[in-house]
Amino acid sequence: KLSARRHPAILEPFRVRNYRFQWTADLVTSWAMEMETLVLGWYILVETGSVAMLTMFGALLFLGTLLSPMLGVVADHIGQRRIICILRTFYVVLSFLVVLVILADRLTPELVLVIAFLSGLVRPSEQGIRSSLMAALVPTRLLLTATSLSRTTLDSARVVGALVGSGLFAIVGITVTYIVIATLFFLGLVFTFAIMIKAGEGNSQFSSTTSSRFSPLGELREGLSYIWNTPHLRAAMWIAVLVNFTAFPLPIGLLPYVAREIFGTDQTGLGYLMASFAVGSLFGSIILGTVGHKVRPARAMIFFAIVWHAFFIAFVFVDQLPAGMILMGLAGLAHNLSLVPLVGLLMRTSDPAFRGRVMGVRMLAIYTLPVSLIVAGWLIEQMGFQQTMIFYMLIGILLTLVIALRWRKSVLRKDAVANAI
Repeated sequence: KLSARRHPAILEPFRVRNYRFQWTADLVTSWAMEMETLVLGWYILVETGSVAMLTMFGALLFLGTLLSPMLGVVADHIGQRRIICILRTFYVVLSFLVVLVILADRLTPELVLVIAFLSGLVRPSEQGIRSSLMAALVPTRLLLTATSLSRTTLDSARVVGALVGSGLFAIVGITVTYIVIATLFFLGLVFTFAIMIKAGEGNSQFSSTTSSRFSPLGELREGLSYIWNTPHLRAAMWIAVLVNFTAFPLPIGLLPYVAREIFGTDQTGLGYLMASFAVGSLFGSIILGTVGHKVRPARAMIFFAIVWHAFFIAFVFVDQLPAGMILMGLAGLAHNLSLVPLVGLLMRTSDPAFRGRVMGVRMLAIYTLPVSLIVAGWLIEQMGFQQTMIFYMLIGILLTLVIALRWRKSVLRKDAVANAI
């Protein structure tokens, strides 16, 4: 039975059976995704030596971002559990097909891009549907703590993917590593099926004013209108759009280039850089899980978005791996201290009938990431890595301040809904 304490302990969401299974399923699925991204990204860079090909690979992984709002609508209609089971079944099938291709010695850079394209059709929707399912499974008062704990699945996955993935790749090669990846995807599907949904839990929650006839485009328009007419939601969405364009390209798509060309290291060094960002993020999740009840979400979202960009500015001026790891870890810490409150305020302040659509639109913000990766790849070849990243980070800081000032009553005031604790 859930405790009646006002401020939940960091592990209290685990008292909810379904949350335990979702957390475990999300964990192993995230491990598989991070290992897959590292292995295939390094393969592309080594085989082609092209930063443009590397950024194209990263961009293709987010191609399906445009589908996220529609999948959010479908999730609101048929239930988040059903849609996430469908997505994870697709991951399992695709990963085992890739294993067969590798065993047949038919893997090529072009085929890796096809794999990224297929995976990228559905992968961007994963996180939003996870969040909306979690919001349906745990009590409202536990949402920020549960969100922080759920972020640890991503953060630990980046550590495991970076260290275990790079280690396996270096020691036993791509074949065994990909068999491990496929096995993890399968375990994620098994744990997802273990979530037992009761009537009205994890399923659509339409209000009485919503038409019983399923109209995806109409419901998507309703979701967009709901966000547009809710100032703090609109501000949070613009922050999500911005950081995906300016801050995420470096840790998500460009680290293989940085590891090889700036620090002169191999896939092990790449693993250390990725793990550093993930460890910082993990500490951020733990901090928020412990003191999240004292955090004003919108203020934290704004302040730490600025700090995140500032650490990346410092990062581009170093050329020694240990210093780069420290700054990457600090950037990871600031990243989670900004984005966990962002997701928490979206889930806590949104009408339950619109949660799937709100998170679908939130995931649509990721579409700026593949666009930014393509632009960054071209700019790096034209003006260099350091100049490109400084330009990106300064734009990020400036526009974050613009958003904060534009919606200051909704995101900066202590008594604003978005800052409720």
